[in-house]
Amino acid sequence: MSFTGKYELQSQENFETFMKALGLPDDQIQKGKDIKSISEIVQDGKKFKVTVTTGTKVLHNEFTIGEECEMEMLTGEKVKAVVQMEGNNKLVANLKGLKSVTELHGDTITNTLTMGDLTYKRISKRI
Repeated sequence: MSFTGKYELQSQENFETFMKALGLPDDQIQKGKDIKSISEIVQDGKKFKVTVTTGTKVLHNEFTIGEECEMEMLTGEKVKAVVQMEGNNKLVANLKGLKSVTELHGDTITNTLTMGDLTYKRISKRI
């Protein structure tokens, strides 16, 4: 199953609480909470390029399944991570105490971030 495509954020759960826990300033949280971000994914075999555009902020990460890479977090901090594929529709990464699980079901991508007992969930649809 290919992840390649453009996806628009449809809904999110627990955004403000999670971003506060990450250490984002309140003004950034308020600006970001109502913006419909666009995620663009290009998959070439085990190589991925992911670009997430939220207003004027652009987050760009590239990785190869099973290989260590440097990824930019929501805070702008760069961390080393290894992304694994589970089955043919799930990407899992651990980034400095944060677990990211991205699942593709048809035209819907669900991204769940977990840090301790806090969970932030984003649901995006292919456009």
